[in-house]
Amino acid sequence: MARQGQISAILKSLHDASPAGFAIALHVKFTAPRYLFQSYAKDWLDTYSRLGLVLHDPTVGWAFQNVGTTRWSDLAADDPRGVLEQAARHGLKFGTVIALVRNGSRTMASFARSDRESTDDEVAALKRDLEDLHDQTRTIEHLSPSVHETLKQMSIYLTHG
Repeated sequence: MARQGQISAILKSLHDASPAGFAIALHVKFTAPRYLFQSYAKDWLDTYSRLGLVLHDPTVGWAFQNVGTTRWSDLAADDPRGVLEQAARHGLKFGTVIALVRNGSRTMASFARSDRESTDDEVAALKRDLEDLHDQTRTIEHLSPSVHETLKQMSIYLTHG
């Protein structure tokens, strides 16, 4: 049960550090994550889904092809469909993408802000938290009801793969 509490604490830290929301895909196999956490505003999630933007999102493409971190602003030139511009119209103006592979499992995430770019120290903290979340969920198959309640309180949507 201690691990479930750690998972909740990590998600709270990531949520607090991403005022405009995030999407975290944990332990991706082929193209499907074991867990998908999203805290973006519902109108953006609905638009993103309705328009099938995942297929054109440069942050997703980068995360599948790389390991490390990058800012959304560094991906703007590789966005012919204007996904990042549409995100900005929904308040997601600045963002960071993090992709990692540990113990043979890939995790990728995108963290957004509406006010400014994240600092290098903030990006490093996001990466540490994401690595910890990846490790804490590597062997866990189901999240406890208390974690689900924490997610609900933080307006984080969970999709279980």
